Amino acid sequence: MVKLSLAVSAILVGSSAAWTSPMTMKTDSPASSRRNILSKGAALATVIAAPIAAGAYALPDLPYAFDALEPFIDTPTMKIHHDKHHATYVANINKATEGKPEVPILDLMADALEAGPAYRNSGGGHYNHAFFWEEMINPDAAAKTAPSAQLTELINKSFGSMDEMKAKFEAQAAPGAVFGSGWVWVSVNQKGDELKIVGTPNQDNPLMKGVCDEVMFPILGLDVWEHAYYLKYQNRRPEYVSNWWNVVNWDKVNSNCEYVVKNHAGVSV
Repeated sequence: MVKLSLAVSAILVGSSAAWTSPMTMKTDSPASSRRNILSKGAALATVIAAPIAAGAYALPDLPYAFDALEPFIDTPTMKIHHDKHHATYVANINKATEGKPEVPILDLMADALEAGPAYRNSGGGHYNHAFFWEEMINPDAAAKTAPSAQLTELINKSFGSMDEMKAKFEAQAAPGAVFGSGWVWVSVNQKGDELKIVGTPNQDNPLMKGVCDEVMFPILGLDVWEHAYYLKYQNRRPEYVSNWWNVVNWDKVNSNCEYVVKNHAGVSV
């Protein structure tokens, strides 16, 4: 509202130049006066109609209540994780991109390493978390979802079975595999015919050039930063990872898989 008020004031001040002294107005022809009025009115309408500049990226609402993932992910963790950690990534990527053309966060991922730490860490943090929230659902609903025929075929081809896929995923998520902070992903390869499990440090993801052997397209990802689980699980990361399967929304994972296999592109968030 400040920007709007200043702009309107500037137009009004400019209009007041038509007055040469109190109670004395410059004499214009009727046609000139009409043009003046129309010009000022059009300028004012343009200012009112124009959107006020804001950050390009916004913190998305969770698609469920903070307590929806209980007892496997606790309410305080979800609130802090979303309202504090994710919000900080959003604020920082907005600072880094201020004054630059607005593009979808997905479009920043490919060249994030080259673009610099703000794009890699804050941009990656925003994309990763927005992706993460969408692939989870309350446990009762999650239990009614299952991998599609397409995803099941890829899982069997790539890992042998769902159990083997989960075992490899959990091994990759172990503290010795992703040391410190990071993520674990199930991604579709460039050809769209194979799934791969990879771990990435910090806020990196497989969409970023230079992170993996090739750019890949995540369909499922797990945050293994301590802030994602420490209030409930402390140093028991494997327990957190194992319990997390109870809130995975396979319908969303199926949708992700179908999209990336068809389009050879990352999922928008």
